[in-house]
Amino acid sequence: MGKSPFINRFLALHYVFPVPLNKLFPLLEYDPELEKFEKIPPQKLAKLCKISLERAIKLQKIFLEFVEIPMLQMYKKHSIIPILFSDPNYPKSLLDLYDPPAVIYLKGKTELLTNSKKLAIIGSRKATDYSAESIKAILPPLIQEKYVIISGLAKGADTLAHQITMSLGGKTIAVLGTGFFHVYPKQNLKLATDMEKSQLLLTEYPPYITPQKWNFPMRNRIISGLSQGVVITEATEKSGTVSTMEHALENGKEIFAIPGSILSPLSIGPHLLILEGAKPVWNGHQILEELNK
Repeated sequence: MGKSPFINRFLALHYVFPVPLNKLFPLLEYDPELEKFEKIPPQKLAKLCKISLERAIKLQKIFLEFVEIPMLQMYKKHSIIPILFSDPNYPKSLLDLYDPPAVIYLKGKTELLTNSKKLAIIGSRKATDYSAESIKAILPPLIQEKYVIISGLAKGADTLAHQITMSLGGKTIAVLGTGFFHVYPKQNLKLATDMEKSQLLLTEYPPYITPQKWNFPMRNRIISGLSQGVVITEATEKSGTVSTMEHALENGKEIFAIPGSILSPLSIGPHLLILEGAKPVWNGHQILEELNK
């Protein structure tokens, strides 16, 4: 089968079955070009995809509807660029994850993805002015060295990371935990729209996917997967920020933590990470030094 039919069939499958690549491996081994997906006996499909028989029957039925749609054209209409795991432009670092995204969907300046210098900045949704001041203090040398700053478009530290990077003339990528038709949180819709024009938005979810609490820990693995290192500003002891750090540690990324006041509960996360071996930093040059080693 030629390249285009496979792309359309894979995009149609991902639209109706938006799971990470590891969940699709058995299916792709059995049917590498997805030529016979709708003809696979439902019992076999259920076994390959580890789903119920009922869901397998339903999946084939919906797939038949969507495979007739020219998916690339549909996405183009909404200024969305899908990149399959098999595309040469798909970031190699994501393939190193245990559960790589099967497809990443992009909006904005796609060339930011090919920049090898990427650093994530994350922290609490309840970040204080201390996070804002810290990000302003560490960013200038990184932006000067053309580092792209990655964060998750969440409230608090993520928002600050994107906004401050742009205000300093830098480049930033937002990794969403939803599809593009449901930007979350709603208060960041303007930020997302602005970023679409001059920065990059990225998600592993088809456009119709709404905010679900389990999507956000999944998003965190992409943030760390894309980055050479991860900086944590403020975070409580148990938070999504710490889960991103766990992903980053598993994948051998450099971890940096900004020390804070011993009186602030939002300093507990960074301080615990420092105890576990994260490097305490208070300026961007320290980060550059580590990343350039």
